[in-house]
Amino acid sequence: MIWLTWRQSRIQVAVAGSAALAFAAALLLTGPHLADAYAQDAHSFLAWVSAQRSDRTLYDIGTLAGFVLPALIGAFWGAPMVAREIEAGTHRLVWTQSVTRDRWLGTKVGLGLLGAMVAAGVVALGLSWWAHPIDQVVNLTGGSDGGNILGVPRILPDVFAARGLAPIGYAAFAFAFGVLAGAVLRRTVPAMAVTVAAYVLLQVFMPGLVRTHLVAAQRTTTPITAETLHGFRGRGPDRIDDLLIDVDTPGAWVRSTRTVLASGKKVGTYPFWVSTCLPPPGTEPAEPGAREQSCFDRLASAGYGEQVIYHPASQYWALQWRETGVLLAGTGLLVAASFWRVRRLT
Repeated sequence: MIWLTWRQSRIQVAVAGSAALAFAAALLLTGPHLADAYAQDAHSFLAWVSAQRSDRTLYDIGTLAGFVLPALIGAFWGAPMVAREIEAGTHRLVWTQSVTRDRWLGTKVGLGLLGAMVAAGVVALGLSWWAHPIDQVVNLTGGSDGGNILGVPRILPDVFAARGLAPIGYAAFAFAFGVLAGAVLRRTVPAMAVTVAAYVLLQVFMPGLVRTHLVAAQRTTTPITAETLHGFRGRGPDRIDDLLIDVDTPGAWVRSTRTVLASGKKVGTYPFWVSTCLPPPGTEPAEPGAREQSCFDRLASAGYGEQVIYHPASQYWALQWRETGVLLAGTGLLVAASFWRVRRLT
């Protein structure tokens, strides 16, 4: 069964393995010069690496691969594994050759899961090693603006599932889901489509519904001052929905911010006089005058503050381990469901 499974999957394995090894080689060749540049000047390192087109391209490719690879594994490895056999009718031939259904499926799923997790691990863990100097700077400074993906903290959903251990769990889950979809639908193309759709939905809903609850978020309340206030959301100074406050949480995943009173009660509507604190739209906050400063003093005396709920950068690996554990547990359930389904095939 091992030889037969290898013969059936050798093309996919060769393509994925070659791509993963080529990417790993590129990381190994360029990683040392990145570490050297960080050691020489950490202050300007992020600006320097952002200007290196080859490094940015490699990081972009690695991040994209971390997100896309599990979907490709689920669609092109997992979904056809059972569905293709059922469509061709070859599963009956194997089952009549003293090979039980459990052994047939167990060999296929076992080797497939191993290959999927290794391929995803090479890409994700290799990129994490390569980008370690970048993460160090971002976690200390908060990164950079202007849409530069290199300046995005690794704990944010923008890159979290493409780095670390999480892609290994996603690859295993997508593969197992593809196998189950193929066993249930018995058609390769529909199973592939359903697997990709399920993976996209998983990526959309996982951060808010699961990830944020895996580790307890932290809370902090920041005073509203001329240094922290940089704008507002609303229809104008007379209709303020929310104040925009700079919070000192570099590298963190900020879940929510809200203005509260000293008692902890959320502020629903702001007094009209708060508009005297606000910088004019489209301008940078300037040194406050007497009127503005009296407004900030009044906010402080009234107990106004900005409460921030966030996951600090230090929780990154705890979230990685726990999310991967959740995904592997889900993988186990999907594999069990696949065995149940295959035992009932005719």
